Amino acid sequence: MEINDLTPAERAVWEAFPKGTAVDFRGAEGESAAEGADWGPQRTVRATVLRALLLDGPTESGEVAALKVAGARITGVLDLRYATVDSIVRLSHCHFEDVPDLSGAQLKYLNLTGSQLPGLASARVRVDGGLRLMGCRFGGPVRLGGAQIAGALYLEGTEVTAPEGTEDPVLQLHQVTVGEDLCATRLRTRGEIRLNGATISGSLRLENAELRHPEGFVLSAEALEVGANVLGRRLSTRGRIDLRGARIPGRLDLLYSSLSNPGGTAMRASSCVIGEVWLRGGTPMEGRLNLRRSQVEHLNLDPEMLPDQVRLLDLTYTSLTPHVSPELRLPMLERDEDTFEPHGYEQLTAAYRRTGDDDGARLVQLAKQRRHRTTLPWYGRLWGHVQDATVGYGFRPMRALGWLLSLLAVGSVAFALHTPPPLKADEAPQFNPVFYTLDLLLPVISFGQEPAFAPEGGQQALAYVLVLTGWILATTVIAGVTRTVSRQ
Repeated sequence: MEINDLTPAERAVWEAFPKGTAVDFRGAEGESAAEGADWGPQRTVRATVLRALLLDGPTESGEVAALKVAGARITGVLDLRYATVDSIVRLSHCHFEDVPDLSGAQLKYLNLTGSQLPGLASARVRVDGGLRLMGCRFGGPVRLGGAQIAGALYLEGTEVTAPEGTEDPVLQLHQVTVGEDLCATRLRTRGEIRLNGATISGSLRLENAELRHPEGFVLSAEALEVGANVLGRRLSTRGRIDLRGARIPGRLDLLYSSLSNPGGTAMRASSCVIGEVWLRGGTPMEGRLNLRRSQVEHLNLDPEMLPDQVRLLDLTYTSLTPHVSPELRLPMLERDEDTFEPHGYEQLTAAYRRTGDDDGARLVQLAKQRRHRTTLPWYGRLWGHVQDATVGYGFRPMRALGWLLSLLAVGSVAFALHTPPPLKADEAPQFNPVFYTLDLLLPVISFGQEPAFAPEGGQQALAYVLVLTGWILATTVIAGVTRTVSRQ
C-alpha cells in the first residue's frame, strides 16, 4: 500500500507506528465506543491499513514499533489469521464494524480495552504477554478456543451477548491455556461460557459477575484445572454451572453468591478435587446441587443456602464449618433424591467427632438408623421401631434403664399386693416382690425367686409381659453395644 493512499487519520497512525507513539482520536470525556458508528472520516481507519502496519510496517532505528490507537472507527475485517506480529497491539476504546479474525496468529501483546466489537475470532491464537479485553462490548461470540496466553487474560467489566437464535457459546474458552490469572470480575454474559479442559496457572476470578443463560449451561467448565482458586464472591447466575472433574487446589469461593436454575441443576461439581468450598452468606440456591464423588478438604457450607435437592453420593470432606447442630445439617442428607446412602451420614458423623462433639455424632448415627429403617420390610421396620423406642438403637442406653425401673416398679407393686402362691411351700424362699420382678425382667441373672412361685390369672399375664419385655430390652441393648463397639 502506498502512503499516498492514506486518509489524514490513517496517516497519523502510520507515522506514529515506528516510534510506538499513541494516537488518541477520542473527543468528549465519557464517550462510549458504542457510539462509534457515527464517528466520521476524521476518526476512521481501515483494517487493511492496520494489517499492513503490523505485517510489514515502517521501522525506525533505535525505536520500538507499536500500534497504539484509541477512539477510532475501524472498518473492514482486521485479518491476521496465522500471522506473526512482533509489535505490541493496543486498539482501545475503538469501534469495530466487523469481527476481527486472529485465528492461529502469534502476538506479543493485545489490548482491546473498552472497545465495541460484533465478536472476536481468535481460536488457537498465541499471545506471549497478556490479553486485555477489559470493558469491551461484544455483540456476538468471542472465540478463544485453544488459545495460549502466556500472561493473564482480562475480561473485567466486559459484556458478551449474542443475537437471538445463536446456539453456540458466547464466550468460547475451551482448551485455553492461561499462564497467570483469568480475571473476569464484573463480567456480564447472555449465553454459555465454555471453559471445558481449560488450564489456568493462577486463579479464575468471577467476583460480581452476572451470567445469564436460563434453561441452559451458563458456565461449562468440565475438567477445568486451576493453579490456585476459583473466586466467585457475589456471583449471580441464572442457568447451569458445570464443574465436573475440575481440579482446584485452593478455594471454590462462592460467598454471598446467588445461583439459580429452577427445575434443573444449579451447580454440578461432581468428581472434583477441591481444597476448600465456601458456600455461605448468599441467597438459597434454586435448583439441584450435585457434589457426588468429589473430594473436598474443607467444606464451609451454610445450611440455609442448600436447595431442596442435593446429591452427595460418595462426597468426602475432612472438616465442615460452621459448627451447627445436627438438626440443621441432616436435611441435606435427606434431600438426596429420597435414597438412603450411609456414606453421607458417616462423613457427617466423622466431622462432628473431629470437633469433639460426640453428642452431635450420636444424633447423626441415630438419624442414619431411622432413615435406614424406611427401606426395610414391615417386620424390619417393626423391630426398628422397638429398638428406637427402647434404647434409641443403642445411642441412648439410659432409655433401657428407664424402662427397667418403670417395669420394676409396676411388677413390684403388683406382686406385693398379692403374693403368688409357691410351688412347694416348705421349700420356697421368703417372697420378695422386687427380686421376683427382677428375676422375670433379667433373662440371665437369677435370684431364685421366679422358679419358686407360680402366679395365676392376671399376675401370670403380667409375668409373661415382663419376661418378653426383658428379652427385648436385653437384645436391643446388646445390639446397640455391639454397634457402638464396631464403630470404635
